[in-house]
Amino acid sequence: MVELKTPAEIERMRAAGRVVATALHTVKKHAAAGVSLRELDEVARDVLRSAGAVSLFDGYQPGFATSPFSGVICTSVNDAVLHGLPNDLCLTDGDLLNVDCGASIDGWCADSAISFCVGTPRTEDLELIATTESALAAGIAAAVPGNRIGDIGAAIGRIGTDAGVGTNLDFGGHGIGRRMHQEPHIPNGGRGGRGLKLQAGQVFAIEPWFWTGPGSTYLIDNDGWTLRSADRTRGAHAEHTVAITPDGPDILTLP
Repeated sequence: MVELKTPAEIERMRAAGRVVATALHTVKKHAAAGVSLRELDEVARDVLRSAGAVSLFDGYQPGFATSPFSGVICTSVNDAVLHGLPNDLCLTDGDLLNVDCGASIDGWCADSAISFCVGTPRTEDLELIATTESALAAGIAAAVPGNRIGDIGAAIGRIGTDAGVGTNLDFGGHGIGRRMHQEPHIPNGGRGGRGLKLQAGQVFAIEPWFWTGPGSTYLIDNDGWTLRSADRTRGAHAEHTVAITPDGPDILTLP
């Protein structure tokens, strides 16, 4: 069942979204060559703790995972395209880092992700990030009353197809509210005009993720979480929590 949130409940989700945005911004400021992923996780943990927020990731164990997630952020580096587990790996100049964070305040959730380059960027990484952010913007623009879930996925997919990047439809966006993952699933591709009809009060986490190679398959590290592109090409991920309102999409995960 897809929940409809009241304006007051959406404002409570916005409070969580601001904390998530602050955590991501602070992590980006601290990310530099020589800094470990575990150190970045501690940075985000401090932000959540000071705001009285609860991590949605730490201890989370869905059906596909062999162990609970141990971190408050996902830190995916280069060909690690999703769900990267924070560990002692130290960043190096030129790395492409994807950071995903989710938190709740008073039981209301928000989820967001950013991708950025550490130190000296590669041109192809900047292009991939720009494509991913454009796809997110296109997906958000399609999240208006009267459209359908397929319109969001189709808008995202068109950007990826035009850019010639790889994607995977196993993972995508999702409903969000009192739980991080709710119905419906929002694919990063497909045909418009299909699926659930959008209406005011629905709240979704919209999250395109692409990689530079044409393939769509991935491998999972021994940690049971980190997804890597099978052809070892680099990936980018962008995400916002978005409320559908009569006036259009309202992004809840802004600073």
